[in-house]
Amino acid sequence: MVKRNSSSNSDSLVGGSYEAKVAEIEKIIARIEAGELDLAEVFEQFAAAVESLRQCESFLQQRQQQVDLLIETLTDD
Repeated sequence: MVKRNSSSNSDSLVGGSYEAKVAEIEKIIARIEAGELDLAEVFEQFAAAVESLRQCESFLQQRQQQVDLLIETLTDD
């Protein structure tokens, strides 16, 4: 039997799903590229996008570990 991680499915994505985080990042990038923000807001939004990217990366790494574990259990049989 495969052991599940004790944390929830959205454990590393604070404040939303993976798809929502990606949409948020895309929106920030579009606003920066469109020149809608003043310089201070650009830095603030850029920092928010970087944090969201880190959360997405962590989420994907955790899911990759789960997939690897499932594949390992399949090949052990």
